[in-house]
Formats: sequence, structure tokens, C-alpha cells
Amino acid sequence: MRRRILILSVGMTTLVVLAFAIPLTILLRNAAATASLEQARYRAQGLAYYVGDRNHTSGDITAYLKQISADGPGRLSVRLPSGTTLGAPPPGGLGTPSPVPGEHHGGDGGTEGPSQLSVVAYRHVGDGTATELNVNTHDGPAAVCLFLTSDQLYAGLPGRLMILGAGSLLVLLLSIAGAELVSRRMARPLEETARTAERLARGDVDARAPTTGPAEVAQVGAALNGLADRIDEVIAVEREAVADLSHRLRTPLTALRLQVEALPPGEQAEDLNTQVTSLERTLTAVISAARRPQREGRVPHCDAVEVTRRRAAFWLPLFEDQGRELSLDLPAPPAEVRSSAEDLAAALDALVENVVAHTPDGTAARISLRRRPLGSGEGVRIVVEDKGPGIPIGSGERGRSDRGSTGLGLDIARRCAEAAGGRLIIRTGYASGGAVELWLAAP
Repeated sequence: MRRRILILSVGMTTLVVLAFAIPLTILLRNAAATASLEQARYRAQGLAYYVGDRNHTSGDITAYLKQISADGPGRLSVRLPSGTTLGAPPPGGLGTPSPVPGEHHGGDGGTEGPSQLSVVAYRHVGDGTATELNVNTHDGPAAVCLFLTSDQLYAGLPGRLMILGAGSLLVLLLSIAGAELVSRRMARPLEETARTAERLARGDVDARAPTTGPAEVAQVGAALNGLADRIDEVIAVEREAVADLSHRLRTPLTALRLQVEALPPGEQAEDLNTQVTSLERTLTAVISAARRPQREGRVPHCDAVEVTRRRAAFWLPLFEDQGRELSLDLPAPPAEVRSSAEDLAAALDALVENVVAHTPDGTAARISLRRRPLGSGEGVRIVVEDKGPGIPIGSGERGRSDRGSTGLGLDIARRCAEAAGGRLIIRTGYASGGAVELWLAAP
């Protein structure tokens, strides 16, 4: 948005500057030419009056021509009635002078100057302009010319154009500075509001947008803050409702367990007891998820390296008692994943528990963690492998187990991976043991 405001402001200012600068440039050019031609006409007239005086000879005219040539720009020349040209004529020379109508001489050869009647004509010659006058002398008509090149004709125009350009550039820079200030004032609250929305999407429930700046932008920030508050309220109410429902279910579940324990020993009682135990574990997981601290946000995350290290330390005493070796291959820097520490710990416990429960004592196990590309983003791969008899085909199905367990361990790990934007891969049929890969997406 800031760039669009700048482009619009600079574009409009440029159009306005051009609308004034172009006509003003033409006006300055015409004014410079008019002033130069006017000055040339006055100089040529002065020379014409001098030439028309009967008391001045050609030598006097030549001396006077050299004198006034130094008073200003241009090339002065005179063509006498005899055809002689004095001074520096324009390119192509001077034309034949013609008598000036109405010219008359005053007195009988008096010394006073005659009454001069001059005719001024401007014509373009080569790269300049010639100012020509005709004057009557006692010997006949004469012609006076002052030739100005284009540079002399527009003398002083470049300086004026530089001042005009500097003024136009100053106006443009002021427009850019003003547009930058306005765009920052408008865009900064919007950018902060966008960052707040991103933080909320990442799970930062404490993020709030600013309510400053223009009224419309402040209204958007206030609406986003109200939405965030409402979402927190809805999540809190939902969690409490789920937790209350779970607790209500515990009472009939406890009564059901008592009834199952009261049954005579047998296969049916054992099956019922297993199902009740599974139901209790499910309810416990539901309550735990509902009571999860809200600081984890709507998109939980944790350091997979740290969680894996803590769970390995938890299982290490049992491995030592059973004569097992538990090795770790973890990277030094943190590896954030899109899962809560509690869920990831439960998934790792389920995978390690499978190793303990389904391999003989003394079987070595290894947990490794690597960063890997996952779909369109980054992810983490956690591998739990052992040197046991391997994992049978179909063990990943929920509730299926041929080794006397509930068959829910791998399903817990799978649900954790899928909730984190990843997947669970079971490597079955290996003669050297089994391996389970837990892929988790980054937050």
C-alpha cells in the first residue's frame, strides 16, 4: 500500500509540475528571444542614425562600427549605397537596400542629423536571426544589419531553465517526502495488525493489534482484538465443557469397572477389563488435552530435541535394568515442531514402550532425529529402531496386536504425527529389527 501511495503521489505531482513547467519554459524562451531582438533593434537603430548623418564618411562609420560592436553580442554590418559592406555581414551577405518611404532631409546641407525613418525586418539566416534596417543617406539608401546566433538570441535562458528545473525537482521531492510520511502513518498500524494476525495464527493468544492511526485502521485493529478475545473465550468454554463431560463419564466408568471386577474370573471378564482399561486411558487423554495450558496456543509447538532427550533420560533406568543399550543421535540446535511437548512425549513413550514390551531383554535401541523437507515446508524425522524380531505387518492398525497389548501405542504416535502435519511410517519385515519413523512439521 505504501508503494501505491508513493506512486500515486509522485505521478500526480509530476503531471502538475509538467502542466506548469512546459508552458513556463515556452514563455521563458519567447521572453528571452524578444528581449534579445529588442536590444538588437535599439543597437541597429543607433547605428542607422549614425550612418544616415551626411557629415560621416565611410571611415567614420567603420570606426564607430568597431566601437559599438564591443558593447553587446552579435555581428554588426553596414552596406553603403555604393555597394561597399562594412563590418561582419551575416551568412549570405546583406541584401540590396531600398529607399525608405517618406524620408526627407532637413535644411540645405546643415550639420544637424536628418529626420530618419527606419524599417526593421527580422529574418532567419542559418543558425541565427538577422535584424535589418534601411536608412536613406545623402548618397542613397543604405542597410544596417545585426546578426545574432541562436545561443546569443536565447542568452540567459539556460540559467532560467535550471532555476525552473530546480524548483520543479524541489516540489517533487517535497511531494515524495509528504507521501512517505502519510503512507507510513497509514501503513504502519496495518503492518502491525497483520503481524498480530500472524502471531494469533501461530498460537500467541496474548497478541493484540494497535488501535492507533487513521480511524479506519484503528477500527480494524479493534475488531481483530475483539475477535481474539472471543476466540479465547470460546476455547476456554469448550475446554471446560469437554473436561466436565469427561469427569461426568468417570463416575459410570468407575461403576462399570467395579461390576467387571465382580465377575467370576474368565476370558470374558479379562476382555471386559481390557476394554474398560482402554476406555479409562482414552478419557484420561481427553481430560489432559482439555486441560492443556492455554499458553501453548491454538497452534502448539515445542523443541523436539529437548523432549526426546528428556524421554530418553526417563526410560534409561529401565533399559539399564534389562541390560539394554539406548543410544541417542540428536542435533545440537533446537528443532521446533508443530506439536505440544506433552503430545510428543506421549508418542515417544508409546514407541519406546513398544520396544520394551515386544523385544527380549538385552535388545539395543536407538533414537535419532534429523531435519528433513516435509511437503512444502521443513520438518523433523524421529526414528525409533531396535535390533529385535521386527514389527509384524498390520501392527499399525488401531487396536490390533498379536503380542497381548491393546494395540493403541502406535495409534497414539500416528495421531500425534498427523495432528502435527506429518505422518507415521512403520518399517516392517526387517531381519535386523524394526523401526518406526515419526515425521513432524515445523510450526
